[in-house]
Amino acid sequence: MTYLILLFAAEACLAVVDWKFRLCFWRSPGPASAVVVAGVGLFLAWDAVAIAAGVFLHGASPLMTGVLLAPELPLEEPVFLAFFSYSALLLFAAAELIASRICARMEARR
Repeated sequence: MTYLILLFAAEACLAVVDWKFRLCFWRSPGPASAVVVAGVGLFLAWDAVAIAAGVFLHGASPLMTGVLLAPELPLEEPVFLAFFSYSALLLFAAAELIASRICARMEARR
């Protein structure tokens, strides 16, 4: 259960950064949701292929809930994939914001 709680705490931290700088969900919730859902879907499909090929195996850990959504697919996996997709989206939005501010400063100096 510890891992799941930490994932939710990390996602809450991402949400605070998103809220403070209005990067994704607080700027455009619809498109941001679509990107995160698409990312989770893509990575779950990737996981399914890897599980079917015998590449991904679930290892028992006292830090996890032990709940499996499918064979070799723990409950924590979609939560991690949402965290992964959200953090990638935030990094892209932050880079875009920084680049636009740098460009605006360069234009102001001319």
